[in-house]
Amino acid sequence: MSADPALVRETACAIVDKLKAGEVTPLDLLDTLEQRISEVDGAVNALPTLCFDRARDRAAELMKRPAAERGLLAGLPLPIKDLTAVAGVLTTQGSPIYKDNIPVQSDLMVEHLEHNGALVYAKSNTPEFGAGANTFNEVFGATRNPWDLSRSAAGSSGGAAAALASGTAWLAQGSDMGGSLRNPASFCGIVGLRPSFGRVAHTPAAAIDRNLGVNGPMARNVEDVALLLDAMSGEHASDPLSLPSPASSFLAAARARTRPLRVAYSPDLGITPVDPEVAAITRKAAERFAEAGVIVEQAQPDLSEAHECFHVLRAFDFAISKAELLRTKRDLLKPEVIWNIEQGLALSVDDLAKAEAQRVTMTARTVEFFKTYDLLLCPATITAPFPVEQRYLAECNGHKFDNYVEWLGIVYAITLVCCPALSLPCGFTASGLPVGLQMVARPRNEAGLLAGAAVLEDILGLRGATPIDPRPAPASL
Repeated sequence: MSADPALVRETACAIVDKLKAGEVTPLDLLDTLEQRISEVDGAVNALPTLCFDRARDRAAELMKRPAAERGLLAGLPLPIKDLTAVAGVLTTQGSPIYKDNIPVQSDLMVEHLEHNGALVYAKSNTPEFGAGANTFNEVFGATRNPWDLSRSAAGSSGGAAAALASGTAWLAQGSDMGGSLRNPASFCGIVGLRPSFGRVAHTPAAAIDRNLGVNGPMARNVEDVALLLDAMSGEHASDPLSLPSPASSFLAAARARTRPLRVAYSPDLGITPVDPEVAAITRKAAERFAEAGVIVEQAQPDLSEAHECFHVLRAFDFAISKAELLRTKRDLLKPEVIWNIEQGLALSVDDLAKAEAQRVTMTARTVEFFKTYDLLLCPATITAPFPVEQRYLAECNGHKFDNYVEWLGIVYAITLVCCPALSLPCGFTASGLPVGLQMVARPRNEAGLLAGAAVLEDILGLRGATPIDPRPAPASL
């Protein structure tokens, strides 16, 4: 039993193959991760809570079974985002309110992953209650981008993305309401997939039918993301909206490399400013689909109501889930969370009815759009990573945003229309910072999305760019 630094650079699929062949043990992997974390995470702060003793205890139990009976992941370790309960492990949600909170029961998503052979060894950092696309909080501080430690890792799954980029995870769980998987994937040069709602079962909270936020997989390449999606998927009676696993695995779909026939590219979805450099990088990447014989055209569905609709529905979600905290713990909440809750409490039934009608209309337009196009491509985020001290993006390409979430419109518009979407690394800025391409498929078509993403990943040739050792900010000239 020993750490092997070379394992850090292996893919998750290769690690699982080694586990199943008996070439490495889960304990070897935990030793390797613990050593890597000690070497690099002090600078990054991706994984502030570690639970290696718990992971080793579970590994020992798992290893009593024959290799063929250890689940899909066969003892592969992965971190869980600090919004999600893990039994016996500090789970703060990035809030001082929960700075000492140790749940007695895991979220059923965690239980499902552990049933499939995952070993939880850490909690990944997140902003308070996942609010805001920059990962910092009063409990653990800020997570920094491994590509440039002066830059943000985005959020709210910033700790997960930074861990993958810096080699302290092979796979990571994240969650996504307004781009919380896709933005950090773009900023950190890894792959993050927001699945269709119901694809990943979870423990319901506040409302059975909350569906703006979903859990999803994050990894360094498309096949690894597909592997984790397989391990996360499946229906569960405790989540009445959960979907059964498909007959064929998502990993098989990714490996099939079935190419789309026609894709659409939009620089802005018709609703947001975009940094010109980011627009140029993503357009160039999308157009390279033509090398596989794919027709690429500029088009997008009409998503013009997205900002108004998302603002209302997001505020309502905060109101139903956090109003009691506003009444009893207001002094411990960050200003942005207070604003969100208060906006929700001020809503009328007419406001909600209008927003739900807008969502229905935009979704119908989008489903119709996918009768012509197999995939929709656009920037995964509208900017390159910004300074970590900047709470959010206040302005882009001359446009000043009205609030701290409006800059996320290019991702939350896709949330509203119920589509699976991923961020694929597609290039770098002139200063060497990663840029992600958002790839979107019709509802419940994760298989087609992963197949198309694998095709483009092959063309772009960026697979294997991570993990990297954390890089200090370039010296100013």
